[in-house]
Amino acid sequence: MGCSTSLLRRNKKMAAVPEVVVFVPALQVPSASEHQRALRGLVPASLIEQLAAVRDRITLVAECTGGSAITELKHALEEYLPLLLGLTKKEFDFDELVEFKWKYLDNKQKETCISSSWFELLSVIYMLGLLTLSEANSLLISNEHSASEDGAISGDSTRNAVDVLLKASGYLEFCARSIVTNLSSEIAKKLPRDMQESILEALCIQALGQATELQLGLAIESQKATLSVKRRLACEQLTYFSQAHHQLTASEIDEDGAIKKHSLFIRWKYLEAKAAAYYFHGMVLDKAKEPSSHVSAMRCFLAAEELISESKKACLSFCLAAPVNRIPPVRGTMRHLYHQLPEIISRKSTVCGNMLEQDKGSHELPDLPEFQLSLRPDDYELPALSTEWNRDDWEILGQPLKNHLEDEGKTS
Repeated sequence: MGCSTSLLRRNKKMAAVPEVVVFVPALQVPSASEHQRALRGLVPASLIEQLAAVRDRITLVAECTGGSAITELKHALEEYLPLLLGLTKKEFDFDELVEFKWKYLDNKQKETCISSSWFELLSVIYMLGLLTLSEANSLLISNEHSASEDGAISGDSTRNAVDVLLKASGYLEFCARSIVTNLSSEIAKKLPRDMQESILEALCIQALGQATELQLGLAIESQKATLSVKRRLACEQLTYFSQAHHQLTASEIDEDGAIKKHSLFIRWKYLEAKAAAYYFHGMVLDKAKEPSSHVSAMRCFLAAEELISESKKACLSFCLAAPVNRIPPVRGTMRHLYHQLPEIISRKSTVCGNMLEQDKGSHELPDLPEFQLSLRPDDYELPALSTEWNRDDWEILGQPLKNHLEDEGKTS
């Protein structure tokens, strides 16, 4: 009844074309797995029931709310992790006993089945990462609590979104570097494409790039931030999205699927970042006294203008690719560039027009400076193993586990 009520309440909202500020891949949720049959006689029935109950609750909440109940889902996943970790421990030797199944929330017929508790662990932490990306997206969408009258997102929501993106990046980095790299090649080949190492790395770096983009937007609004600081943030943002694009190209991109959508998003953000980098580099060069610096600055401004035009097309391509989403309002850095760049180019054309004409044989853009990247993912650590896995307290079929195992040895 609760599920039906929740579905009715959210039906209208879910049916609307969503606004996407932070790209989030399709959510995967647990599908029915036979814990009881696989673990019967090996672990206490109460532990088996807990594993199954919490896992089923994750699926129920996700399906009833379309994945929008972020806090409730994250709480259930965090409750499940300490119980799940016991199946990954070598001393228990349960790793391949249970066939775990996961399905896409928007395509329940597409199911992944792998007999590995490490796959289950990967799927749980990956889901935490995606939910955290969704949380950041919700903070950056206009509503009466987070936005001003002109649709701009409040400073508090923006700063909160930065923290959330760093946390999401930490989950995804842990998936890529602490789990996927340690899976056998046989299991790794069975993983869904959006859980391959290169895609996880791209998502991780994307989150860092978007956190830097938000920091740049805050710097633009701050009277204390210098041009040098803004240029550094713009160039760092460009580096992050360049790295994310490189990771995506390491994976075969499906022409109609989610990886294609992700690739279009990264291209859009890369072009915006490059426009911002050239704009702020031009602003720094324009402060110099040498005439050649003013010409170089003008070239940067013209490059930024062209890149903005390309980024608009890239944004449209991303929004129209399935699943379709609304074009988000122009905010932050791009809002600043949209307003300032035409005026600057018009003014500088009057001053630098003759110098550009004389130097028209040279079309080289000034090199953008390179900076050491400032942001890194939040460190993620697995929780402690649940006390339910204390073997001294176990009783199997009415006898202590130690005696049960000794009886098994005598029988064999």
